[in-house]
Amino acid sequence: MRIIIGLYRNAFLNIQSNIWILAIAMFINRSGSMVLLFTSLYLTNELHFTIADAGVALSFYGVGSVLGSYVGGWLADRRNFLDVMLLALISSGSILFGLLIVNSFWGVSFIIFAYAFAADMFRPANAKAIATYSTPDNRTRSFSIVRLAINLGFSIGPAAGGFIAMFIGYKWLFVIDACSSFATAMMLFIYLPKRKSLVQAKSNVFINDSKSAYRDWPYLTFILLASFYGIIFFQLFSSIPQYFSRECNYPEGVIGLLLALNGIFVVLLEMPLIAVLEKKNNPFKFIIIGTLFLAVAFTVLKLGSGMIHAVLFILIITFSEIFAMPFMMNYSISRPTVNRQGQYAALYSISFGLSNIIAPIAGLGIAAAYGFGNMFYTLILLSVLTTCGFIILNKRNKTQSKFKIHNRL
Repeated sequence: MRIIIGLYRNAFLNIQSNIWILAIAMFINRSGSMVLLFTSLYLTNELHFTIADAGVALSFYGVGSVLGSYVGGWLADRRNFLDVMLLALISSGSILFGLLIVNSFWGVSFIIFAYAFAADMFRPANAKAIATYSTPDNRTRSFSIVRLAINLGFSIGPAAGGFIAMFIGYKWLFVIDACSSFATAMMLFIYLPKRKSLVQAKSNVFINDSKSAYRDWPYLTFILLASFYGIIFFQLFSSIPQYFSRECNYPEGVIGLLLALNGIFVVLLEMPLIAVLEKKNNPFKFIIIGTLFLAVAFTVLKLGSGMIHAVLFILIITFSEIFAMPFMMNYSISRPTVNRQGQYAALYSISFGLSNIIAPIAGLGIAAAYGFGNMFYTLILLSVLTTCGFIILNKRNKTQSKFKIHNRL
């Protein structure tokens, strides 16, 4: 117990107060964030869309995410990141009210697109804020603390959202989500510094300041692989709720509790693990392990449809998230100099935006045409191929680093 308590204590040491403000704000935001998790079920159960149409409608979230991330990154490199975060939160919360009155396929698709565009302007600005308020030594832990807060909220949101959808109605999910966005914006406005020239933390730089992210080919390869990772992982929010509902016959409340386990596991396990892993030199080996865990997770679902398989799937895919995502984010924000951080963070967000476009269309499309079993086979194969891609990229990065050191000598 002393060792475990020591790990938790060390995980939270030397974290700047503004990181804690960001974390608390994100907890508030994610506690009310239920839209993405239950939109798939809302479209099929409430609006009576087919499963394929629901997948297409959800893909508009990815389109909005890609464009919003690009605009958010562009703004974050030119404006105060606090202003960008406030704009994203207020506009995305306001747009959600449109889902209370729009019922048509194209109308719902447009609202989903607009919501994702506004919401994902937040991501690059938030990443730049974390980079600003952290140091290279505690940056991975700083990202993990914010992720911990997000997942703590995520453990509350789905569980509450499932019962709200069952007993009050799906549309209340949109109202609660909007209110949580407004509350988050208010907290950031009150507690974060508002001066124009915020103190910039020293960046962990290892590329030329003038180099654009769009000409950094190793980074673009990393972005492509991150997109594949996202396509697989985001099945948790698109095809897996449908699988639990249609194949396992779980009601919305049980589905919400299962999804909430993901957030609970992250809260319990991520920070002490990251406190230990952060001291290692090469983040890619943890990204590789995390990607391989995806294959293991979907193999579990392929082996059986019982509750034990569902819980084990959530646990393993959570380990995938813990090993891969904090180190992916740290790599993306630590690679450039300060004036390129918004651009690099935007590309990283775009990779997951592309994943959100493809994940519901591919996952639900394959499930509708060939069944969930064949969907699992496809995801397992893609996980293995993505793992191989990260292994090759890791070897090339090591080779290039040795070549640069040799040239300098």
